[in-house]
Amino acid sequence: MDLRQASTSRLVALSLALSLGAAVSLGVTRFAYGLLLPPMRADLQWSYTLAGAMNTANALGYLLGALATPFLLRRVGPSRLLLAGAWLASLFMGLTGFFTQAAPLLAQRVLAGTASAFLFIAGGLLAARLGALQPRRAGFLLGIYYGGTGLGIVLSALLVPALLRAAGARPQGWAWAWWALAVACVAATLVLAWPARRLASLQPHAAGGDGQGAALRWPDFAPALAGYALFGVGYIGYMTFVIALLREQGVAGGRITLFYALLGIAVLASSRIWAGLLDRFRGGQPLALLNALLGAATLVPALTAAWPAVLASGLVFGAVFLSVVASTTALVRHNLPQAQWAAGISAFTIVFAAGQIVGPTVVGWIADGPGGLARGLAFSAGALWLGALLAWRQRAL
Repeated sequence: MDLRQASTSRLVALSLALSLGAAVSLGVTRFAYGLLLPPMRADLQWSYTLAGAMNTANALGYLLGALATPFLLRRVGPSRLLLAGAWLASLFMGLTGFFTQAAPLLAQRVLAGTASAFLFIAGGLLAARLGALQPRRAGFLLGIYYGGTGLGIVLSALLVPALLRAAGARPQGWAWAWWALAVACVAATLVLAWPARRLASLQPHAAGGDGQGAALRWPDFAPALAGYALFGVGYIGYMTFVIALLREQGVAGGRITLFYALLGIAVLASSRIWAGLLDRFRGGQPLALLNALLGAATLVPALTAAWPAVLASGLVFGAVFLSVVASTTALVRHNLPQAQWAAGISAFTIVFAAGQIVGPTVVGWIADGPGGLARGLAFSAGALWLGALLAWRQRAL
């Protein structure tokens, strides 16, 4: 069947299957570490700085992958790169359970980050092409893909605590959680083969014939790129350390599972919540608004341990943060011809990865000093609000 004549339900089904790429690349490969950080830190005697450096290493790998992705997209195409990234990410997830020394664990996080960049960028490009088949529903279809990260978060919230309880007090019991997550990633990769095969036939075409093959002008997107880099700095501190903060505050294990699962469910719902916003505005307004909301949600656990407020923080954070990513893809889609979408998405991914390199280590370093993790999250909130101010200056081209 020609996808240009496909029904809306078929396109939604393809988007849902494709969203497993986001589930593997971000929901599991990156964010499951937040649940495993406390037992690994206690078992391996890490400082918060070293614990944060693990996600900095992942972000470094993501940056390296983002830099290589445009070349690989030209050589092998997005469908093949999608599957290659998924298989590699699954492999490196499983390898994590075999190491206890910091050096190999840091190397593994770099490699996993590189693979996840291949997977996430290729999936985002395919989702953008899929959305172009029905422009009126493009924001919704994009949101489904990015919302797939929530599937990975929910899966992690259900699997990791149960496996940690089953492991009990045995040394390196956290390794079983990494292995189980790797098996889940393999299962998701098998499902990804269907949308990868069906979407391989979609090729870019220039909108209106202008700009095809032209080099991307980064200065045209400077405010949005700066705002998105600060999003990378700010959001990753929350996702890396919020579970550790809740444990420090004495929150029970069942409540932590509920908190993380509801955060993931909110990510899934975000595709509906913000689809209209992403379709309506062509400039940096969505990125600015979402960054501002995210900053408020990030600050709440730093100010209070009141359970209703903390739970609301997780719900708002989950409902917003992946839509920030979707907003940059929508910005590219609104302002560039299809021939430049891959370059545009890669540019935003590069600055995003650069921000993530800074965030975890800085927040960990702050947390090792006076004020602890609460002060680290306050820094994250400030970065997000500054990013909102910068993104507001982005105008439609």
